Amino acid sequence: MYVIICMHCFCPQNYPLYIRSVPSQSELKFHYTVHTSLDVVEEKISTVGKAMAEQRELYLGLLYPTEDYKVYGYVTNSKVKFVIVVDSSNTSLRDNEIRSMFRKLHNSFTDVMCNPFYNPGDPIQSKAFDSMVSAMMVQSS
Repeated sequence: MYVIICMHCFCPQNYPLYIRSVPSQSELKFHYTVHTSLDVVEEKISTVGKAMAEQRELYLGLLYPTEDYKVYGYVTNSKVKFVIVVDSSNTSLRDNEIRSMFRKLHNSFTDVMCNPFYNPGDPIQSKAFDSMVSAMMVQSS
């Protein structure tokens, strides 16, 4: 599993604020997949438009499947983009479980943003956030 969080409202270049993969050696091969998925996220946001803007969360669901992976997306009201990539062979993860994972990520990200010592746009280095992501990755394996 691979998790990447990109911040749009503070950085139009969509650079990653947090990247985590298991195993960590495979991190580099996911960068292309994730950056491609950010284009799909932008397309979905622009096509859905005002109807989705009124909702409190923007779960985009399955962005696109590949032969080896499934890519899921989520965008907050403040345009923070979360992307999760899971193995296609992992059939135990259902849509509601992926949605729950995004909610956990969003809540933990909110805690990071509320930290007075965190500068928005800096990479996330919170131990609490990292341990939450680690626990989530262990549960989904």
